[in-house]
This record gives sequence, structure tokens and C-alpha cells, in this order.
Amino acid sequence: MAIHFNGGDTMRYLNTLALAGAAIAALTSASSAQAGAVVAGFDANTQVRSDDRSDPTGLFFAPLNFFGQNYASGYVGSNGYITFGTAQSGFQPQGLGAAYRGAPIIAAFYTDIDTRNPLTGQATYGNGTFEGRDAFGATWNRVGRYNFQADAFNTFQILLVDRGDIGVGDFDIVLNYDSIEWDQTTNRVGSPSVGYSNGSGVDGTYYQLPGSLEASQFRNGDPRALATNSNTGVAGRYRFSVRNGEVAPVDPVGAVPEPATWAMLILGFAMVGHAVRRRPTVRFAVA
Repeated sequence: MAIHFNGGDTMRYLNTLALAGAAIAALTSASSAQAGAVVAGFDANTQVRSDDRSDPTGLFFAPLNFFGQNYASGYVGSNGYITFGTAQSGFQPQGLGAAYRGAPIIAAFYTDIDTRNPLTGQATYGNGTFEGRDAFGATWNRVGRYNFQADAFNTFQILLVDRGDIGVGDFDIVLNYDSIEWDQTTNRVGSPSVGYSNGSGVDGTYYQLPGSLEASQFRNGDPRALATNSNTGVAGRYRFSVRNGEVAPVDPVGAVPEPATWAMLILGFAMVGHAVRRRPTVRFAVA
């Protein structure tokens, strides 16, 4: 018995499988090289190279209502946070739960950051726009860790986005992460905390991202990697809505592919489906 393939159908089948393979390879590549969530701008001011510093933000685009207090400005802490009402230069990561009694704070990566080494980047901050709305932003670009280290770098951002269209003083907190290569400093001060608090310890006035203060949780490749998880559908982006002074916390979900990655995935499956529908004709004949 001999098996005979229709040559034209066979070549179409093989070509389609090759295209599907290329699409799946592109999917893998896109997943490993996702565009970062940090957005450009917000760089009118550059924080000097420092360890444990806090700088005034200048006036925001509008006063912000954070748990019943209106703030027209704030302070950018070199250690990965923005505070309201008073400057803060604390470097020891603190839990942002009921026990926290510092300044009202929004923390993207509260730990002992050190930019004194010229091989590291620096923090920048200022007003700008995000998604067509006025915003204030602070970006920690390729920052190192204490003491004077430049062996690993973190890039992340805090945006305070105007939502005055909803209510006076309303805004969104947006935390963006491109890459987190380190989570502990060389003097082992502890792992970072991420979240916010008004400093009172009252229920409903604070939130801490799961994984805070735990080792090996937030770095690239870790279980709760900040740059690939999300609560928005955009990898590395976390949004919290502040309405009438109250914040609605939303815990992050698992790693989220970029939209382009989803497109590649759909294309790959579509090509495989097409290949199945166009499978080659096989004829059996008795020799």
C-alpha cells in the first residue's frame, strides 16, 4: 500500500505551520521584552544625587483630597515615596498598616535607595499629563541601593492624576514599574513596602500591596514581580482611585501580557486553526 500526498496542499500546510511557529516565537519574544509601564515626562526637576533626601514638589495641578485633607503640594522622598504635609526621609521600610504613624504617604518602593554613585540614575519630578489629564509625577530612574551600590537598578514611578471631572479634589494614584532588579540593600534593612497611608492607623485609611516587607517578592521574575503583575490589565501598572478623599484598594492579579502580545497569541492560534482546516489531502492506494 502506498500513501500519496497532494503536493500543493502539503506545501500550504507546511508554510502555514511555519508561519504559526513564527507567530508563537514572536509571542515569546514580546513577552520577554514588554514595553515598560513608566511614561516619559515629569522631569522638570532632578533630585540631586543623595541618600535619604526629601524635596518639595512645588504646586500640584490642583489641591488633592487625601483622606479628608487637601494638599496643594507635597514632598518627593528619595527612598521611593511622596509624602503630604511634611517632609520625610526615612529609609527603613515600614509597614503601611495600622501601626504606621509617619507623614501621609504614597509609596511605590519604600526602602533605602541611594543615588550617590554616578553610575546610577536619579529621581525626577514635576507636572505633566497622563492619558490626556493633568498629573504630577515622580520617576526613580535606574536607582541603586545603599551603600553607594550600582550593581542592580530599579525604575519606577508615582503619578497623581487629576480627576476633577468627577469631583473636586478627586485623583488617581498610578504606580508604574519598568524593572525591579533589587529588593534588599547591602545593610539588610529589609524588603520594600508598597502602598499608602494617611498616618492615623484608622481602618480604611491605609493599604499595603501583598508581598510588601517580604524578601524575594517584587523583583523581576519573583512571584509578585511589580514589573509584570498589575491591577489594571497593563503589565507593571497599578491604579487606585481617590474619590471624595477615600481610596478604593484593588489587589493585583497575575502577570499580564501586553496588548501586542495578546495579538500575537491570537494570530498564532488562528494560523494553527487555518492549518487544520487546510490539512493536506491523503490518498491511499493498493500497490
